[in-house]
Order: sequence, then structure tokens, then C-alpha cells
Amino acid sequence: MTSVASRQPALQYGKIAIDTPVVLAPMAGITNTAFRRLCREFGGGLYVSEMVTSRALVEQTEGSLRIIGHHESEDIRSVQLYGVDPLTISRAIKLLVDEDKADHIDLNFGCPVPKVTRKGGGAALPWKRDLFEAIVNSAVKAAGELPVTVKMRKGIDSEHLTFLDAGKTARDAGVAAIALHGRTASDYYSGTADWNSIAELREALPDVQVLGNGDIWSAADAIRMMRQTGVDGVVVGRGCLGRPWLFGDLQQAFDEYRRDPNSDAAINLIQPNLGEVADAFKRHAELLVEYFENEDHACRDIRKHVAWYFKGYPVGGEFRAKLAQVQSLDHMDEILSELDRSAPYPGEEAEGPRGRLGGAKTTSLPEHWLDSQELVGDDRTMLLEAELNVSGG
Repeated sequence: MTSVASRQPALQYGKIAIDTPVVLAPMAGITNTAFRRLCREFGGGLYVSEMVTSRALVEQTEGSLRIIGHHESEDIRSVQLYGVDPLTISRAIKLLVDEDKADHIDLNFGCPVPKVTRKGGGAALPWKRDLFEAIVNSAVKAAGELPVTVKMRKGIDSEHLTFLDAGKTARDAGVAAIALHGRTASDYYSGTADWNSIAELREALPDVQVLGNGDIWSAADAIRMMRQTGVDGVVVGRGCLGRPWLFGDLQQAFDEYRRDPNSDAAINLIQPNLGEVADAFKRHAELLVEYFENEDHACRDIRKHVAWYFKGYPVGGEFRAKLAQVQSLDHMDEILSELDRSAPYPGEEAEGPRGRLGGAKTTSLPEHWLDSQELVGDDRTMLLEAELNVSGG
């Protein structure tokens, strides 16, 4: 394997240079413009939109157009597409290109949600090699000069791994980078991510950028993944929920890593006291009001973030319950005023896993899906049902 020290850690997607090799993973209902803007206020990287289905985008539904919207401050407009049909993917990307709606396209083949995989979509799709190849090739062709990347999982389960074949297919199609989540669809979000598989993909594909995803809860985890796997960058998902300042930690860590990949110099981690957490929470809500253009909608949306922001802090169940029913920004100010703003960062209690958990499960698949790695019979008709929603998540 090529040594980590011999590679520049910055990412290059076509003409786009990304100085901090960190990508915000698309998360349905989370990574809207408001959250992306908040994270960017703390640190650099590439901030990808929520996943949008190619079919909804072609139909230009209101929800899909909102998802692909970017604030004028977002200098790299990154859109993640989910789709099961090469023609529809191509049409969706052509729309983005012709209407100048994106600078980068990411293709999602990693969604493990049962409603998607039981129709052959998401993490189940790369099993059908001909379909995967057709989608990626059509996407790269339609994108023209816009860089296309792929995000995927190891496979369906330990007996049906697809990441090496899919990675080579994507590389041959001309993608700018491949991101691998070190879990199978059946792993869901359980256990520990398999970083060895990420290292294996990196070694198998020395001629394309490879990024690692899974269990990055801190800047130290990100650097450890770089050293252990040799990847070119990292993808961060659940670790930043309620912790937008993680991107500040990551930028500091990668600035030091770029200076000296072998350095063990301590990073001045952002350890917000309770007042600073409250300020970030309020800022998030304000950005949501701007995004939704509706204060009531924004307050309903921010409620799901309460547990993540205040994880580990001594605020009590009554406070959390009140904030989870916040009605307006003024009401939020009233609730937040009850806090002891000087309460310090609680350390490990505020860190670690957050977001989706749950144990491993048998992946829901179409009948006879595993019988062949090529499309057969009515597979194409059935696949279209995997793309009925605006977001595949």
C-alpha cells in the first residue's frame, strides 16, 4: 500500500479542490441547507445535500427542488442522487447541468433502509452488476465536466459482498472518488465499522480517490482512519449530529496532518460549554427558519436535534421535554434562558455514537434477488417502485 505520508490529503473532484478532505454524509431530514451552513461556519470540507431521487427531480416536485437548493454562500453545490434507472438518472443529471444547479454529483448505493432494499434499491443494487454499471456510466456521461462520485456499502451481507467489483466498475466509468461505508446493508448501523474493508478497497484501487466512512465520532478517529486505511479522505455522518463544531476539530486535525502526517501533536479540540451549545442550537433554528421560510416548521424540525445537542450535559429531562415542544424562536429563548451557561463541556459523556443505531438485521430483498447478479425477468418493473419518494432515506 502507498504510504500515507506520500499523498496529499486534500481532495480533487474534477476542477474542484477541497482543502480539508472531509465530506459531510447526506442524511435524510438532516443535511439541508441550514445544517450545511452551520457546519461550514466551523470548518472546511465538502457539504453534500440530502439524498434526492432522480425520478422526483425529473418530475421537478416541490420537495426535490427544495432539497437541491443551495444558499449563495455555498461555493460548492453538491447534490446526492439516488436512482435505479440509468435513463432517469441521466435525465436528472442533465437537468442539474442544463439549469446550473450543481457543481458535483454523488450517487448513493449505500442506503440500507428496508423500504428501499426490498425493491432492489440502495445497498441492494450493486449486486446487479449490469444495472450498477449502466447507472454509473450514464451518470458520468450526462454530467460531462461535473465530477461524479459514488457512495456505497460493503454489500448486502457477509456472504454477498460487492464493494470490490463495484469499486472497479465505478473507477472504470470515470468517477472522481468512491466512498465506502465499512458495513453491509444487513449490518445496518450496528457494531463496529470494518475499516479493513476500506483499506482493502484503497489498495485495490490505487488510481482513484477512495474515502472511508463509518464510526468517525471525533477528529482523532478521522486521523486514525487515514493512517490505518490509507484513504484520501473521510466521510462523516452521525458523528456530527448535534455537534457542528466537529468540523472545526477536523479542520485543525487535518491542517496538522498535512503539515506532518506522522505528527502526534495535540489538537485544541472545541469543547463548548453549555452556553455555546445553546447558541449553536439557536443558530441552527434561525437557519432553519430561513430555509423553510416558516418559523413553525423550523421549530418542529429542530426538535429532533435536542437530544443530540445536549447529550451528556446536565440539563435534566424536564428541560429536554420543554425544548422538544418549542413553539417559536422567542419560546426557545425563554427555555434556553433557564440554563447555566457556564456549565463546562462534560467530556466523554457528550461524545461517541449518536443517531441511528439498532442491531444487525436480515436485509429485505425482492424475491429471488440473490439468484443472479444480472437483471432477470420483471426486475426492472419492480425496481421502479424503489424510487417513489422524494428522498430514498
